[in-house]
Amino acid sequence: MQLTVWTYEGPPHVGAMRVATGMRDLHYVLHAPQGDTYADLLFTMIERRDHRPPVTYTTFQARDLGKDTAELFKTAARDAYERFKPQAMIVGSSCTAELIQDDPHGLSLTMGLGCPVIPLELPSYSRKENWGASETFYQIVRTLADKASTPLPAVGEHGPRRPRANLLGPTALGFRHRDDVAEITRLLADLGVDVNLVAPMGSSPADIARLGEADFNICLYPEIAAQACSWLERTFRQKTVKTVPIGLLATREFVAEVCAVAGLPVPADLDQGRMGWWSRSIDSTYLTGKRVFIFGDGTHAVAAARVATEELGFKVVGLGCYNREFAREVRAAAEKYGVEPLISDDYLAVEEAIEAAAPELVLGTQMERHIAKRLRLPCAVISAPVHVQDFPARHSPQMGFEGANVLFDTWVHPLVMGLEEHLLTMFRDDFEFSDAAGPSHLGGHASPLPSPSGEGSGVGPAVQGAPVAVAEAPAVTTEEGGWTAEALAELGKIPFFVRGKARRNTEKYAAEHGVTTITRETLYEAKSHYAR
Repeated sequence: MQLTVWTYEGPPHVGAMRVATGMRDLHYVLHAPQGDTYADLLFTMIERRDHRPPVTYTTFQARDLGKDTAELFKTAARDAYERFKPQAMIVGSSCTAELIQDDPHGLSLTMGLGCPVIPLELPSYSRKENWGASETFYQIVRTLADKASTPLPAVGEHGPRRPRANLLGPTALGFRHRDDVAEITRLLADLGVDVNLVAPMGSSPADIARLGEADFNICLYPEIAAQACSWLERTFRQKTVKTVPIGLLATREFVAEVCAVAGLPVPADLDQGRMGWWSRSIDSTYLTGKRVFIFGDGTHAVAAARVATEELGFKVVGLGCYNREFAREVRAAAEKYGVEPLISDDYLAVEEAIEAAAPELVLGTQMERHIAKRLRLPCAVISAPVHVQDFPARHSPQMGFEGANVLFDTWVHPLVMGLEEHLLTMFRDDFEFSDAAGPSHLGGHASPLPSPSGEGSGVGPAVQGAPVAVAEAPAVTTEEGGWTAEALAELGKIPFFVRGKARRNTEKYAAEHGVTTITRETLYEAKSHYAR
């Protein structure tokens, strides 16, 4: 076990919470000690949900361990049923309660509760959050789906009916799941396909019973729904659309697969957004070849690598995921792009890999956002785990044609702003950009700003149309980490996205040549050396 500050995934019972919180009329009774009761914070603070998660805890304490903790569970389960009257309940243990082996399922069966009770066996010390969500959804589907249900006849009294699909995989606390569902529902409607139900998010146990009424399933999030989709294929002979529609090309393939499964022609007049136009435009040409490091859950990381290379012309210099269940897919993608795959849930290993790759853009989770900020690199979030800022009030999907527009904006803007920041840095010593010159848009009518020291700026009043003479600063020889101030100032003129590499190369050159004080000349000598 490793002590860590950050974690990409919580224990599996958090995955079960995500499923339960996304559903209606389902309640989760969790055998857990005081201290494991943090679901409210996860969903109401981070996701900004307008109601509490449907979770009841036994909240046993240390003094209860010498008593009958099983009775505590039975009391909590009975009270939860009487208070909430759910259509179904799921029961399980947290990682701590797992150690006392009270068997929540067996206990609940002896209580005669008036609804189906679904047991969750979630091994907390060998599995994690995404697996827990997948297993929970699978057990709910397997228990509640009505095996006698079948799709409606293709032709009814009002003529041929439209094909119907289940959208499977979205949960609470998922990255843009709400917006993805809205976007894919709209896209399916344009194709002539109706949505039978969305699950688990937004569905109830009664809805789950109707899964068999759909003609086919769409696996939007394989981390959550792949196992359930496989069971539905075997049980109801429903085909599964497996293409994840992230990016313009993948969305086109998704449309083609849906139409093939539904027996529909592919429309020629679908609005495919502006991603294609931007990718061909002169505005995007300066982005070609940008070095990008990608890390996240397996599905989003692989999809992002394809969008980056095939649609935006970036070069993938790092690719990895934290959920080992999808290591095979990530390794295959990494081999395709000629990089070493990184399968790890250690954020320190990820930070080390990012620093070594020296990318110009990082695409990752909220952890990579923090890492990129420390390394002064542009970053865009593409995957959970995320923070409150990644649950925007506006419609901001990742999937479908509109999602492709969002991806372009989200990934390109950090690079554009990075270029703008670099240009401002380059020209900060120019007389027009000097603080002492005053705001340029006010012409000569503004007084010059005081110098940072608080004394006079060393210049006279700005005269419209005339250059301003800035007093020359005295040479500074103070050293920092072996660098003179002059050398550090010159280093600061290098674009921030390659500055770290330039510093490392210079320090390596200095060490190899016995240079103890790095000057401006040393910086340029190192540059010349590594340019050969």
